[in-house]
Amino acid sequence: MNPYRILLVVFLSLSSVVVRATTIEMHVNGLVCAFCAQGIEKKLRKFTATADVVVSLEQRLVAVALKDGQDIPDSELRSALTNAGYTVTTIQRNETPIDAIRSRVGQAKP
Repeated sequence: MNPYRILLVVFLSLSSVVVRATTIEMHVNGLVCAFCAQGIEKKLRKFTATADVVVSLEQRLVAVALKDGQDIPDSELRSALTNAGYTVTTIQRNETPIDAIRSRVGQAKP
């Protein structure tokens, strides 16, 4: 068998193993009031890939749960929050369920 064909088969089989993040956590400076939290939540819910949003003023954390198989590029998230007057310091993608994040920050489910 051709070595290139073998490499192609290996590559294609590994590419299906890639795991996509289900949650995006962002640390954001400039969150000072409940109105800020509501504004961020409303802005992020406009993305069609957004399933749920958690905003913690105390921890300066914004978390977005993604709908299955969908994504929001970091650049679009950063742009949306920067244009609203906030500074995004970090963006992390993970598999943490949004309810676990909500519990971690001490927020009741709406």
